[in-house]
Amino acid sequence: MDAGLLSAIGAAVVWGTYIFVLKRSFSGYPPAGLTVLINVSALAWFLPVTVATNEFLTDGIGGLAQAAAGVNPAAVAVVAGTATATAAAFVVFLRAIDEGDVSYVTPINKVVPMFVLPMEVLLLGEVLAPIQVAGVVVATAAVYVANYEPGSLLAPLVSAVHSRPAQLALVSAACYAIADLGKRVALQELAIPGTLWVPLLLTGAGLVLLPAAVRNPPRVTRADVPKFLAAGALVALGEYLTTVAFASLPASVASPVINTQAIIAVMLGGIVLGERYFRIRLLAALLAVVGVGMIAL
Repeated sequence: MDAGLLSAIGAAVVWGTYIFVLKRSFSGYPPAGLTVLINVSALAWFLPVTVATNEFLTDGIGGLAQAAAGVNPAAVAVVAGTATATAAAFVVFLRAIDEGDVSYVTPINKVVPMFVLPMEVLLLGEVLAPIQVAGVVVATAAVYVANYEPGSLLAPLVSAVHSRPAQLALVSAACYAIADLGKRVALQELAIPGTLWVPLLLTGAGLVLLPAAVRNPPRVTRADVPKFLAAGALVALGEYLTTVAFASLPASVASPVINTQAIIAVMLGGIVLGERYFRIRLLAALLAVVGVGMIAL
């Protein structure tokens, strides 16, 4: 198993833990403001790494000017597009859960890899072995099952034709897929250094969400400051591991593995909080292991 796949698995664990922490510790905060504050915290953790690993940042004004002169416009466009797609996916998902039940909308929103796979094949000419394609399908099904609550298994997808919340969830998933492709292009085709990409993405997504955060600012208590620092550390680590994965793997492989974060989150909810439908979550975890194993072959 190569370093990229190990990083993707590590990212899934970190992001799953982060989702669980958000659910337990930040339920009263407005989403946009919360995201901006946590991104700022993550930047504070990660910027020393960026400075230490990118020479132009330590060469003073001359180094910065030289780096600015050599900036590839395509790289700027990809960074801006990826950050915008990430923020748009988040906002549209919030609209979806505002208009529909979380238990109905969330599984649909987790089919991101099924958008990534055909887009990467058609737009970037990626070629996967049949066993890897099957692994992507199984891993995606695992994430869907992890967020599913008993009823008709395909009902959320079947009724998506007529349900606005479901349609919004699909749009959000497509936006996340575009962001995943942007990460792959930025890190592989454009060769943006990973330690530079992380703060660029965090800053870009934060700036897109900043107007909404200003309109509805979060009120941070002193007792919550350590929580923000801890959440920022998780985001910094999660983004770095995600970056390493997308720098070496096809997006259609990295995306389903990293999206198994949802399974980590619901498993933690079942173990720590005693949430319902734990057997379904165990089935999802088993499917995820099988899917990742097929991808690794």
